[in-house]
Amino acid sequence: MEEAKKEILDAVLAYHDKTRSEGPFVPGETEIWPSGAVLDADDRVAFVEAALDMRIASGASARKFESALARKVGVRKAHLTNSGSSANLLAVTALTSPQLGERALVPGDEVVTVAAAFPTTVNPILQNGLVPVYVDIELGTYNTTAERVERALGPRTKAIAIAHTAGNPYEVEEIARLAADRGLFLIEDNCDALGSRYRGRYTGTFGDLATVSFYPAHHLTMGEGGCVLTSDLNLARVVESLRDWGRDCWCAPGESNTCFKRFSWQLGDLPPGYDHKYIYSHVGYNLKTTDTAAALGLSQLGKMDVFCAARRANWARLREGLDGVPHLLLPEATADSDPSWYGFVLTVADDAPFSAADLIDFLEERRIGTRRLFAGNLLRHPAYTHRPRRVAEELVNTDRVMESTFHLGVYPGLTEEMIDYVVASVKEFAASRR
Repeated sequence: MEEAKKEILDAVLAYHDKTRSEGPFVPGETEIWPSGAVLDADDRVAFVEAALDMRIASGASARKFESALARKVGVRKAHLTNSGSSANLLAVTALTSPQLGERALVPGDEVVTVAAAFPTTVNPILQNGLVPVYVDIELGTYNTTAERVERALGPRTKAIAIAHTAGNPYEVEEIARLAADRGLFLIEDNCDALGSRYRGRYTGTFGDLATVSFYPAHHLTMGEGGCVLTSDLNLARVVESLRDWGRDCWCAPGESNTCFKRFSWQLGDLPPGYDHKYIYSHVGYNLKTTDTAAALGLSQLGKMDVFCAARRANWARLREGLDGVPHLLLPEATADSDPSWYGFVLTVADDAPFSAADLIDFLEERRIGTRRLFAGNLLRHPAYTHRPRRVAEELVNTDRVMESTFHLGVYPGLTEEMIDYVVASVKEFAASRR
């Protein structure tokens, strides 16, 4: 059987070699994507091998990935999920667990966040009956500040949940200290920032909980997938329960009686000795991923440092090339940070003789992919018009982002030739509109 598998995997390698060539880059014809996955022969083989073994549910590869990622970034526990959005849902919902006692969040409690966000950073706050408190951001870094967060705190504020925008860390050490001093929880949405550092420490390790995404646009991919990180073992247990149907049992799928008292528990109003595998301590979900996805993730994880270095290099090449172009505000790393960039964010000046839409149209016509900075201002979208909220300050910069900001790609699949063409195109457009 092993010989047959080897023959198949050798054929997979040969297939990969035949299909990997994409031809030369042709300016204006070859698509320059704003994001994307970089998949090599090892990734293809890992995925196919897991499929050959019919590892169709979460299993050994998932657990191995969780341990490896936790060690890599420096947290005690990582729990894989089927998406970064699910990871955010688990992180926020975990803070409502009765097992947290008096610290548990209840409907009506407030969570400080930003409106210049991807929706699924905020959605779990609303889905748990909590009230988002919106603060503004800074142009250039596109993050909020500890000072803004502190001003937004009120008597019902119980948590802070903010993303590191486009891979650029916010003042997470200061905000974590603020949260600790005030007895608040901190959730870091690290979906766009895996590998970023703030004051030498990985983002995703400062908060009570952090989330990661493995969608193809992000730093590593499983196709679909996400993860919740924490060093708080009590919160880790709650996250695992919520992810695994809400059950109280911690046995992995296919295992039984690892507690050695499967039929000796008495919880809730259940009869003594009710099967622990079917006792539920939370109103949960099934948000696990598959072992085929995790096998791909394991292969990708070994390339994390290389991918992050490529993102930094591509961002730096864009930053140097576009320096001095009139009417454009270029991005800046937060002080004391080393971002693993998700994208290169540009804002068109208010007094520019062109709009962001004009520049976007020009670039897209040249097959240079662009994306807005996520939702711009969430509160302007129909889904959020009548939802509970408290706006802590006027969202001046958030509205500017909605009108005038977009980002370009920096992912590792881009070549220097592509980056230089992007720079030349932006310069040509700006020169033509003076």
